[in-house]
Amino acid sequence: MIRRLVAAVAVFATSSWALRLGTAAPTALFKQARRLVAAAVVAASTTLPAFADGPPPARFEYQPALEGLDYGKPRSYYPDYVQKPSGLQYKVVKEGDGKSPKKGDKVSVDWEGYTIGYYGRPFQLRNKVKGGAFDSDQTDYFRWVVGSGTAVAALDEAVQYLKEGGVMQVIVPAELGYPTGDSDHDFVGPKPSTFSGQRALNFVLDNKNLIDKTLLINIKLARVDNAKN
Repeated sequence: MIRRLVAAVAVFATSSWALRLGTAAPTALFKQARRLVAAAVVAASTTLPAFADGPPPARFEYQPALEGLDYGKPRSYYPDYVQKPSGLQYKVVKEGDGKSPKKGDKVSVDWEGYTIGYYGRPFQLRNKVKGGAFDSDQTDYFRWVVGSGTAVAALDEAVQYLKEGGVMQVIVPAELGYPTGDSDHDFVGPKPSTFSGQRALNFVLDNKNLIDKTLLINIKLARVDNAKN
């Protein structure tokens, strides 16, 4: 199920963003969507990636009811995503042409999020098209200082591989996602901008049963402010 959801959600997200950015025609995007969804079943693999350094990658997705057991839902790895030893998987959808952030820099991102481990439900959606532009006056950017611990670890790492103006899809496993004990997401973001979005996210995060807590967060890096020396 998660393999189909990743493809479908990713196509929806990138297609809608591409249309706002004016970088693709609708017909071409719909054709691309059909191809990706058709290939989604075989796109992901449970074969563990090999890294020279660091701990071995996770074999299973985190599910509280199975914590400590040596079985569970196998973790999916996507060959078209960059895989990092931390467990991060990301895909640059649109290359930026500005600065890349580093630890200590302040970044501003536009974002949207989906619970791809649980029916692909959105917990943060972009504003609808207004004049065909990606950005709008209503955009509520998520801002943080890289390395400060105020963003989920997956985004904190992934944003350093992006340049200003770039768009990226980030698969967020539970161990790189939202921490426990912060149900309002006031300390570690990004925080959903609506009550319904926050409730959809917390339903997955707080559930103690066999729910896969993997998330998909799409970001556009809008601005990098370099740290003052």
